[in-house]
Amino acid sequence: MTQTVLILGGTGKIGRHATKAFENAGWTVRQYDRKTNDMTRAAMGADVIVNGLNPPNYHNWAKIIPQITAQVTVAAKASGATVIVPANLYNFGNNPGTIDENTPHRPHTRKGEIRVAMEKTYAESGVQTILLRAGNFIDPDGNGDIMSVATMRNIRKGKLTYMGPPATLQAYCYAPDWARAAVMLAERRHQLAPFEDIPFPGHAFTNNQLKDAIETHTGRSFKLTPFPWWAMRLLSPFWELARELGEMRYLYALPHQVSATKFNSILPDFKATDIATVMYAGLPRDIYPDEPMRPRTQVPVQQ
Repeated sequence: MTQTVLILGGTGKIGRHATKAFENAGWTVRQYDRKTNDMTRAAMGADVIVNGLNPPNYHNWAKIIPQITAQVTVAAKASGATVIVPANLYNFGNNPGTIDENTPHRPHTRKGEIRVAMEKTYAESGVQTILLRAGNFIDPDGNGDIMSVATMRNIRKGKLTYMGPPATLQAYCYAPDWARAAVMLAERRHQLAPFEDIPFPGHAFTNNQLKDAIETHTGRSFKLTPFPWWAMRLLSPFWELARELGEMRYLYALPHQVSATKFNSILPDFKATDIATVMYAGLPRDIYPDEPMRPRTQVPVQQ
């Protein structure tokens, strides 16, 4: 029997790759149209809801995130659907190390507090919820991910931009891998608890390692240059994104990675994309003379 998934935010990193992954797995895929403003009706008959909705540029999270969460939980209760949410690492505050499902939630930013409250709402809603928690997304389509709008934004000029110390270990998530894992969890949802916090291990590497890999891959030399945080500070009184991004600066200086233990115990047959492919995914296609240039968008935020 064909299963049905409702994708929320189908044009974003999560939504687009989830759409492809569920289609490839033989699911019937529906797209939620926000213009209709009736998520509950759209969810009827759906087995799973993938919540890829996220206010762009961190806009008004304090108001919009709870509104989205309320809509999703109402729709899931009415339809009986399981909800899959791309959780992030904001909950854990400025604490380095390996993050797993038992790491205490100690947010020290407003956005971290908002995400903790969001997850608590899901946990208490009575709706089966799967948090698939990951680090910075890398999107091979360059859809506003960390590589396209920050790390590789000046690569055509021979520069790689670092947002934190180049030797700092950072957790990354390849968006197509996250989507494939979401499908596998959706298909095993009846074996899972009503509320699951599942860390997605992805890959972890430093900007120094990224630079070395890209230089080897392209045969070119690149210079590491700092992200203009000074400009963000100057613009923050007038520009919402600069202000909100500045609050998350700590994360790029925080050495961290995501544990694979729980994920591997639930999905032992999952095959992640190799780290070299993930590292090269952000390279603009015009770095190579016979390949067309990939368009880039302008939203440097984590999901």
